[in-house]
Amino acid sequence: MKKRDFIKLVGLGVTGSTLPQEATAAEPPSLQFPPTQIFNMCGYGAQKINTVRIGYIGLGNRGMGALDRIVYIDNVEIKALSDIRPERTDLAKKKLAGTKHTPEVYAGKADDWKKLCERPDLDLIYICTPWSLHAPMALYAMEQGKHVAVEIPAATTVDECWKLVETSERTRKHCMMLENCCYDFFELLTLNMARQGFFGEVVHVEGAYIHDIFDSFFDKGKRYDMWRLKENTRNGNLYPTHGLGPICQVLDINRGDKMDYLVSMSSNDFMLEAKVKELAKTDATFQPLAKKTFRGNMNTTTIRTNKGKTIMLQHDVSSPRPYSRIHLVSGTKATALKYPLPGKISTGHDWISEQEMKILEEKYQPALVKKIGELAKQVGGHGGMDFLMDWRLIDCLRNGLPLDQDVYDAASWSVIGPLSEKSVANRSNSIDIPDFTAGAWKNNRPVDISLAQGGNTTVKPK
Repeated sequence: MKKRDFIKLVGLGVTGSTLPQEATAAEPPSLQFPPTQIFNMCGYGAQKINTVRIGYIGLGNRGMGALDRIVYIDNVEIKALSDIRPERTDLAKKKLAGTKHTPEVYAGKADDWKKLCERPDLDLIYICTPWSLHAPMALYAMEQGKHVAVEIPAATTVDECWKLVETSERTRKHCMMLENCCYDFFELLTLNMARQGFFGEVVHVEGAYIHDIFDSFFDKGKRYDMWRLKENTRNGNLYPTHGLGPICQVLDINRGDKMDYLVSMSSNDFMLEAKVKELAKTDATFQPLAKKTFRGNMNTTTIRTNKGKTIMLQHDVSSPRPYSRIHLVSGTKATALKYPLPGKISTGHDWISEQEMKILEEKYQPALVKKIGELAKQVGGHGGMDFLMDWRLIDCLRNGLPLDQDVYDAASWSVIGPLSEKSVANRSNSIDIPDFTAGAWKNNRPVDISLAQGGNTTVKPK
């Protein structure tokens, strides 16, 4: 190999004797030479908004659930709804009948959502569409002067991640990824315990999305245009943030530490391609997909941080396995593990007793859970964590506080998807993870979980 070519590969974080041709192509300059930060969105609180006016784009399962929850939060106005399917906006209007909310509807055309974003009377755009639309919609909304809350992942390419960061910094508009698992009760408990030093120095963490949704991929009525099945032609960890978000907060990623590089490996696909080919024999809808290859059943991605901590992530949404996000926090003094349920704590060889666990839960219960945890359970949304997320977002906007998840989190958690694909395609060679903070991670302060400010947004009882 010529020296010049070897240097290119090392710059990619890729070495090896047999590499696909695409591995030698130059990376976008942003990966090798991060731009100077325009404005640090970490710790930034925008101007206070007493009543948050929201427009919703995408009224499938997640979007409709978001509407169900938001009506219980005061100082909110649902001003606009958009979906390409008029029957979904009709259903949403029916759901809101009898409430104070009378939103205008944008439906039927693929780009109607742009008209919603252009409205001058909106503060926040809440995006619950297929993955490929997340970044384009978030970018357009910020350019129209709106804050953005976008479902996971916030982007599916490295370039989109950089664009989200640049646009958020330039417009000074929040871009929050709606990673609800950061608000799960056990995840919040372990975050608070880590902050209080219970685990000592955290050494290793693990997260996952192991969820048997295999049959739903082939259900034409489940998702618009079977978009999620089509996404699975990519081979890597396609859905990293449920497991990654909470453990990144434990490690203070982007706020004292950063992820340096990853290594990713996928098993073969033992289920998806075979099912598609079987269906294609009798259903023309599946025939174009019968020519495709699909991601492996299990993907395992390992990450090393700048401070020498390690992360293990897994992704499997095909195999018949019990649900698990793992959520392991391992430190020099103690360990926590959520799955299999119930969540457990250990300070040695064995898990502590149920009675001891209750004492710890009471001692380390986070301020957010103390304030509205019981109300959140009543309203629901994955046991209440979805409502905690929505309430916290609205409360931060109303009080001009920094968001718990900023654009750097959205980018760095989402970028694991495309980077894992690159590693898998290159015999699991290591791939550098961009520093979207441009070095600001060294001085950024950890997420505030104390509720020392704000907390004054009221909730209607269910």
